[in-house]
Amino acid sequence: MMGSLLTRLLMMVFGYVYPAYECFKTVEKDKPEIDQLVFWCQYWILLALLTTCERVGDLFISWLPLYVEAKFALCIYLWYPRTRGTQYIYNSFLKPCIAKHEKEIDRNLLYMKNRTTVVALLVWQKVACYGQAKLFEILQYASSQSASRRSPQATHKSEEKKK
Repeated sequence: MMGSLLTRLLMMVFGYVYPAYECFKTVEKDKPEIDQLVFWCQYWILLALLTTCERVGDLFISWLPLYVEAKFALCIYLWYPRTRGTQYIYNSFLKPCIAKHEKEIDRNLLYMKNRTTVVALLVWQKVACYGQAKLFEILQYASSQSASRRSPQATHKSEEKKK
């Protein structure tokens, strides 16, 4: 339990905080080196992909011994200057795979964007109709309460005029 907590803490520091700081330093230089910018962009792309896959993979393989430690070692491998793991994995695996399927990915993303827009508009219309109906109910209730309060007074005033 304590080992896992420590490993997760180290993962946060060396997998996210340290690379973010190094990326910040690279970006904030007067004249950033393009190679360093490309390296950190590739690192964050790989880390985003790994984090996404991890959400699903954790369900199936998190029970493996040293699973968290392996994720930690992979993050160190990715940014450590001597291993150049980011460049190797990005150029050897990710880039060819994405390049091969780029048109299909773009088409699916466009479809999902359009579909999401349509669904969001439908939901918005239903929420607006529901809200409008509830507002009219509240106004009708308030109106009926106001009319019932005025009714005895109006009756009392008309009786006084008759006398």
